[in-house]
Amino acid sequence: MNEERYGYRIRQALNHGLPDISPAASRRLEAARHMALSRQKQPSPALASATYGQNSTLRLSAPGQHPYLRQALAIMALLLGMWISFYWHSQQYVSEVETIDSALLADDLPFEAFLDKDFLEWLKDDSAE
Repeated sequence: MNEERYGYRIRQALNHGLPDISPAASRRLEAARHMALSRQKQPSPALASATYGQNSTLRLSAPGQHPYLRQALAIMALLLGMWISFYWHSQQYVSEVETIDSALLADDLPFEAFLDKDFLEWLKDDSAE
């Protein structure tokens, strides 16, 4: 806050003395300003390496590069999570069907179980033990 006030006071003092500057000096100051601005370093548009900044955020690229990179990465992470979930549930289902099929092939079941209406429920209860 003090720096802003100090800058404001300096600007006011310079503006107050502006009419006292001769036109030739004003033109030279303007030319010097333009020369200084032309020599000022411009930010390079190339990607910067990943750095860990002071505000504890990981910057993946230079500012202005790939504005939708975070959204694309979030969507990719979401799709990967959905695929892993689908794969895990399908593996569980295959495991349950495998248990039922192995019980049928082992022929450990009584003959009446094949005719029972709740055959699958009986197999699921039996396989849970």
